[in-house]
Amino acid sequence: MIYAHGNGGGMATAQVRAPASDVAEAFTGVFARFHTLGLNADEFAALRARYLSDADEPPDLSPCDPIRADEHGDLVELLLAHRHDDGQETRWLAAAMATACLGDNHLWQDMGLSGREALSALIRQHFPTLHAKNVGNMKWKKFFYKELCHKAEVSVCKAPSCRVCADYALCFGPE
Repeated sequence: MIYAHGNGGGMATAQVRAPASDVAEAFTGVFARFHTLGLNADEFAALRARYLSDADEPPDLSPCDPIRADEHGDLVELLLAHRHDDGQETRWLAAAMATACLGDNHLWQDMGLSGREALSALIRQHFPTLHAKNVGNMKWKKFFYKELCHKAEVSVCKAPSCRVCADYALCFGPE
């Protein structure tokens, strides 16, 4: 797996090839911010051929911190446990979403989506049982980490990058 996550600050010139959709926007957004999607080289090549332009930079193959790699794997596993189908696009989306969870902003922002509604629609379509579990409409990154903590039987848990977010008080207010 390619787990490098870049610095989040650089912007690649990722252009959506086809089809234009929230899925394509998510792949392009995550790649532009992290220069990887958490896929192996063959999977990335297939995704790149379908969604990204030839002008896009190749992925960063340097590994990230092993602790974050484990976290990425746990997030992918969580998402895939709730997938609607076993399609390639859904598996790619799980990897991209897990990569974006390692970012410092709201998940929809780190995925380059237009808003939380677009992210919710992707989750509802591709990971419907996970979407249905979020009955309190909790912020998605916070919800994913809550689910991971519940699985690990940890009682107090928050997403690790939330502490640097400008909206910390909003997210960690009463749900």
